[in-house]
Amino acid sequence: MIAALIGIIILMALLGAPVFVVISAFAMVGFYFTDIPLAALVVDTYNKFANNPVLYTIPLFTFAGFILAESRASVRIVNFSRAILGWLPGGFAIVALVACAFFTAFTGASGVTIIALGGLLYPALIKEKYPERFSLGLMTSSGSLGLLFPPSLPIIIFGVVGETSIPQLFVAGFIPGMLLILLLGMYSTFIGFQAKVVREKISFQHIIETTVDAKWELIIPVIVAAGIYGGYVTLGEMATLIVVYALIVEVFIHKEIRIRHLPVIMNQSMVLVGGILIIMGAALALTNFMIDAQVPMIILDYMQDVFKSKWTFLIGLNIFLLIVGCVMDIYSALLVVVPLIMPIAVSYGIHPVHLGIIFLTNMEIGYSTPPVGMNLFIAAFRFNKPVLALYRSAIPFIIILLIALMAITYIPELSLYLVNKFGIQ
Repeated sequence: MIAALIGIIILMALLGAPVFVVISAFAMVGFYFTDIPLAALVVDTYNKFANNPVLYTIPLFTFAGFILAESRASVRIVNFSRAILGWLPGGFAIVALVACAFFTAFTGASGVTIIALGGLLYPALIKEKYPERFSLGLMTSSGSLGLLFPPSLPIIIFGVVGETSIPQLFVAGFIPGMLLILLLGMYSTFIGFQAKVVREKISFQHIIETTVDAKWELIIPVIVAAGIYGGYVTLGEMATLIVVYALIVEVFIHKEIRIRHLPVIMNQSMVLVGGILIIMGAALALTNFMIDAQVPMIILDYMQDVFKSKWTFLIGLNIFLLIVGCVMDIYSALLVVVPLIMPIAVSYGIHPVHLGIIFLTNMEIGYSTPPVGMNLFIAAFRFNKPVLALYRSAIPFIIILLIALMAITYIPELSLYLVNKFGIQ
């Protein structure tokens, strides 16, 4: 009977049933056949939600990100970045990388970045004489670059699910995130030389003008860093502060968003948040069952038989996470996979913060990995190109990101140096 029910649930998943339905069904089957009352499923989930002081930051940071995405903040950030970096060969491609990373860090959704910035950046890349295939690959892969930078929503969720310090994760992601941008920037420079793209003359007056124009958005990362790491505000207070700040800047200073449009923006952002919270509730229920059934310990025993060292385990972990990243959305992966791999990774001596950066880097790459990486389909829709064309375009970028992943995986100091240097708790 158990096999039949599991088969039905798998069939539901293949037929397109929502992720939270599939996860909940597995949890209910597990609870039922272990004679645990189904009411425990709801009670455990409620207790986890009610007693977690970080969860309410998720809708706040998401709302702030959507406010920025709906305004002309993207144009100002692009203009500023172009004034700073446009003189480099491949400079505008690097501008695209930086702008996408900035917006993904605040929206938490690479699809939003591709849709919001694609219409601005892709035509400009073509106009600057970048090859079409390169431009498509750049926009597809850079949509998820900001996931390692604060106040990235996936970082917060990893911290909640993995019971890991969120301030430490915020700091730990900085060097690996910059490494990803640096390597992609070097490739962009190489392509820029090859294609003989247009280079802008550096103008200090233009730099000052674009800095003044974008000053309100450029202050946001400074506020986040100073507020949290200076010990002036908690993460929840910072989330509230950023929402208020974004509203004041975009509604009253720039006047690019009208008050009557706020309910629409709020609705769009809360649809994303609502989906995350529903999946989170279902995943917490399934996690509770798996812990009661000692599933992580069973997997650990098996892994220890297969992988005799920490280094071979990391290879297997990366392969597993890359597969997960291209078949599951990042939020489902965070909520289902993290509780399983966390105790196993710790048993191999992997720092939870380092694991978090490895996990999120894999998810970034998985977004653009064929055959079913989410960014591939979003970019195909946004730029009206065949998905196969996006596959070919993304391959060089995936190879570069995989090189960075190996460095991040096998050099823990890239993730932990700043955490240890500044004693972040």
